[in-house]
Amino acid sequence: MGLSIVILAAGQGARMYSDKPKVLHTLAGKPLLAHVYQAASALTHRDIYIVYGFGGEQVPDALQDLQVNWVKQEEQLGTGHAVWQAIHDIPAADNVLILYGDVPLITEDTLQKLVDAASVSGFSLLTTYLEEPHGYGRIVRDDSGNIIAVVEEKDATEALRRIGEVNTGFMVVGASALRGWVDSLENENKQNEYYLTDIVAKAVAEKIIITPVLSESSMEVRGINTRSHLAETERYFQLVQAHHLMHHGVSLADPARFDCRGELEVGRDNEIDINVVIEGRVKLGNNITIGANCYIKDTIIADNVRVLPNTMIDNAIIGNGCRIGPYARIRPETTLGEDVHIGNFVELKKTNLGNDSKVNHLSYLGDAHVGSNTNIGAGTITCNYDGARKHQTIIGDNVFVGSDVKLVAPVKINNDATIAAGTTVTKDVAENKLAISRSEQKTISDWKRPKKT
Repeated sequence: MGLSIVILAAGQGARMYSDKPKVLHTLAGKPLLAHVYQAASALTHRDIYIVYGFGGEQVPDALQDLQVNWVKQEEQLGTGHAVWQAIHDIPAADNVLILYGDVPLITEDTLQKLVDAASVSGFSLLTTYLEEPHGYGRIVRDDSGNIIAVVEEKDATEALRRIGEVNTGFMVVGASALRGWVDSLENENKQNEYYLTDIVAKAVAEKIIITPVLSESSMEVRGINTRSHLAETERYFQLVQAHHLMHHGVSLADPARFDCRGELEVGRDNEIDINVVIEGRVKLGNNITIGANCYIKDTIIADNVRVLPNTMIDNAIIGNGCRIGPYARIRPETTLGEDVHIGNFVELKKTNLGNDSKVNHLSYLGDAHVGSNTNIGAGTITCNYDGARKHQTIIGDNVFVGSDVKLVAPVKINNDATIAAGTTVTKDVAENKLAISRSEQKTISDWKRPKKT
């Protein structure tokens, strides 16, 4: 028996007050729907179907890389109607796992338990207990503890609303039975919608036992309906990640003020201060210190590196023993060798620096290749853009570049050269030579400073 997976993602999410489909709002930098897809795709399955609707093609356009069958629900007439859009394309012998694109914390382990439970009766249902179950359909059981109905809150009596066990919406049902039940759904309720939960009563009427699976955490089955829900879920998700990192040897100054919006691989004995944001794929070696308010994206950092506060690093490779910041900006395609020093208010873009080189103050290097043991003085810039094209600056080993130097690319500074402070370099500089270009300094002896009148 195969497994087909249907993810319902057609709703607007009216309480988000957004023109963007709810499932495209992000958690940890990734659309809600992408989180659900990640958990679902980890299961052994035949096909995944995503039912979309509100926002037109925004959802499939934003998630083109997902290996799914996109199914459009032109009118959003309820969850039962949404499943109906996909069910006729699913092999009758399959089991069908129903998921929701706005429930991003669902785990592979829980889904596997739900799939396994359905092998007994052909129908399993995921439930959870909530202290405040407002808004959820209530699980109704008979005296023997068997599930006999799911009643939506809008249709529930006061007595039913006091039930704490709620329906999460996640279920696994045999495709053949599901097809027949969905085909026979009616919309005689206050919302005039076709509720998927009505198939529970149909299963009970046919004396099919519904196997309940209790979620271990109510957070993993929490749907996102408001921006407040999204923010609360974000903090929960980040706290889980923070404790996972601490368990693997990372010291976090404050787990509540750390954000990982991607994949973080860590070594040993790393220390991360408050308000650090990690995005994309980041790999940290050993004995790294990251100061407060840093942003690091798609970067590899080797051992014994110090990243000082308020530094941004994006798509770079940082070698052993480097010291970066504070207030430094390392832009894409930059590589630092070993023991490189990058100081305050220094910006690098598409630049390679060799071992033991230093750019300590207020400088910009773009499209540059810098050798080893070279010092770049304060206020130095590479003039790499002529208004139409980018050009490269090459600086050799053991070069000393004084302060306030302009390197007009394309230009090459050979090994052991010296560039005097204030120089504008427009021609290549030979090895062991001094380049200097300054206007003559004059002193006007009878100068009088203007005074305000």
